[in-house]
Amino acid sequence: MTTYALRKASPASTRADAVVVGVLPTDSGPRLHPAGDAVGEAWGRRLQPLLATLGVTGEAGEVHQVPTAGTITSPLLVLVGLGSADAPSKGGRKRRGSLPTSVGHDAVRRAAGVAARSIPNAASVALALPADEPALVRAVLEGWILGGYTFDRYRSEAKASDRRPGEVVILTDGARRKETVVAFEEAELLAGAVAAARDWVNTPAGDLTPPQFVEALTEAHGTLTKGRGAPKVGLRVIEEDELAELGCGGILGVGKGSAAPPRLVELTYEPKGATRHLALVGKGITFDSGGLSIKPAASMATMKLDMAGAAAVTHATFAIAALGLPVRVSTFVPLAENMVSGTSTRPGDVLTMYRGKTVEVSNTDAEGRLILGDALGRAVEAGPDAIVDVATLTGAMVMALGERVTGVLGTDDVVQQVLDAAGAAGEASWGMPIPEEMTDRVRSSKIADLAQADGVRWGGGLFAAAFLREFTDGLPWAHLDIAGPSFNTGDAWGHVTAGGTGTAVATLVDLARAYAE
Repeated sequence: MTTYALRKASPASTRADAVVVGVLPTDSGPRLHPAGDAVGEAWGRRLQPLLATLGVTGEAGEVHQVPTAGTITSPLLVLVGLGSADAPSKGGRKRRGSLPTSVGHDAVRRAAGVAARSIPNAASVALALPADEPALVRAVLEGWILGGYTFDRYRSEAKASDRRPGEVVILTDGARRKETVVAFEEAELLAGAVAAARDWVNTPAGDLTPPQFVEALTEAHGTLTKGRGAPKVGLRVIEEDELAELGCGGILGVGKGSAAPPRLVELTYEPKGATRHLALVGKGITFDSGGLSIKPAASMATMKLDMAGAAAVTHATFAIAALGLPVRVSTFVPLAENMVSGTSTRPGDVLTMYRGKTVEVSNTDAEGRLILGDALGRAVEAGPDAIVDVATLTGAMVMALGERVTGVLGTDDVVQQVLDAAGAAGEASWGMPIPEEMTDRVRSSKIADLAQADGVRWGGGLFAAAFLREFTDGLPWAHLDIAGPSFNTGDAWGHVTAGGTGTAVATLVDLARAYAE
């Protein structure tokens, strides 16, 4: 197991097996970031020719390993690109989003992630990256932990975790300052929450059906709340019979085609002194075949990811409680497996949702909004100041924003709060509209209150958000469509590894932090 520490020391004289230093691209060539000045002084005039020989540019994602041959105490120097200097986001109005582009916190987080995958067989590592303020310390530690994340539960050979450094030290002049220590400790906790969400998303769907998801959640809850001084988080599991009594027709309608019955989990965190109340809702489709509107085979390959919203809100809630943030949180996790069988919901069926609204189903592959509708109704009754739902909801949002950006829709003020939190967390997000005509489209069914889908190809992500809004009872609300950034099907980049990303966990924690303040 790796241990993490803060230390005030020179990167040129630290006795770690490897030292990581950031490089900036400039008009006159690559330069070491000032956090690594001592290393540059040790190399002297030999440094620039060395960087030129290695082809170092300082661009983001670049990494070079340099044997030091005694020039500094550590035997290995790792140079990692920090990317271009600060540049303003080109997004227009502030509310439209946060696309990380600067050499600040986001660049540091990504550089630390690249470094974590680039150091072989080192027992100890010292990180001489920008860390002269608490937020940068947070970025360095989160980047390192998440960039080095692996999911090897199903591998028979030696685990990658066995080859990780035993000690990782962040070098900073503020090592003994209280605010730096607090940021460091909170970053380690938050990175652990993101990694736990990644674990759930990466678990094969056959091993994480709704009942098995509840088992995993209950186990994590027990670990969190065990022992003197542990946070108190209420847990309620609603099974299929009680779901029927409550009238949760959306959850039951989606889940009835599966041999694994649906569930609804409700978490409550009510710390003393809390004056604000936040409700979180996360989509938990543990596998999505598309139901009778079946997906193409290739589209099912990664559908274990369809519970990423549920994983995010669960681990965000646990992190909020572990941090002791003075904000009340009510969390709702609807769980179902969308499968094909003789009992599956049919296109054309009408479902009666929690609190009585009826929905005409026309596409059983648009199932997420149905389980969220029930859960949003439960969230409304909790009486929060705001509701935030997180869901891998639409391919249309991926078409609009790509695979790395979350779409945020809803009430203007809550959307802006989410965008601000995402910016602090280093998670790319962008505000999207819900045009007026979407309301008419959602209410266009000729036999029910609402149309689950209307067959119009355009604006599917906006339609889905308008549908969810029908269940919020006019409360302040934001919807995070994480269909793109929840799962990385390509190679690792920055601090984001292949597979489940754990996106939205950090955003929700920073949102709760803002509410607590």
